[in-house]
Amino acid sequence: MKWIEIEIPIEIHMTTPTAMTIAIRRPHWGISTLLVAGTLLTATIGALASIDAAQFYGSLVQPSWAPPASVFGPVWTLLYLMMAWAAVLVVRAQGWPGARPALMLYATQLLLNALWTWLFFRWHLGAAAMIEVLALWVAVALTLRSFGQVRPLAGWLLAPYLAWVSFASALTLAMWRLNPGVL
Repeated sequence: MKWIEIEIPIEIHMTTPTAMTIAIRRPHWGISTLLVAGTLLTATIGALASIDAAQFYGSLVQPSWAPPASVFGPVWTLLYLMMAWAAVLVVRAQGWPGARPALMLYATQLLLNALWTWLFFRWHLGAAAMIEVLALWVAVALTLRSFGQVRPLAGWLLAPYLAWVSFASALTLAMWRLNPGVL
């Protein structure tokens, strides 16, 4: 006879000294897949807006502390991976109904994330990009706090993203001010 091992995550709650309930926790693969797909979609939308970003970025007057264009791709790739991981941790910890408020914040910051790239690189709207990146910063900060309350690791995974958006905010302001005729 062959035995098949199945791992089922369960929680046992003692309701009275003699009774207990057993709750089987589902892994939430469906919503986790949607979160990863949504994060990937955001990255793709941003990539589409920034097809000519290196050329445009290189043509702008830049502050001395501006990174080379080649830095942005690897940094954003790592940040998107960390963002998706954080979101999956949250949904696995609370499930969809419990994690919904935190995930709505996550979705909001994803939308703002994608929009900034279009405002700055495709439409060259410096003032709008500046206002928008500040809204993005607030959304990321709220998402980090919300995720951290559910799973501290999920909050910490968003900390580099908040730091990068802080840097991007300063860079957006500097580029906008240095390139008034273009942005």
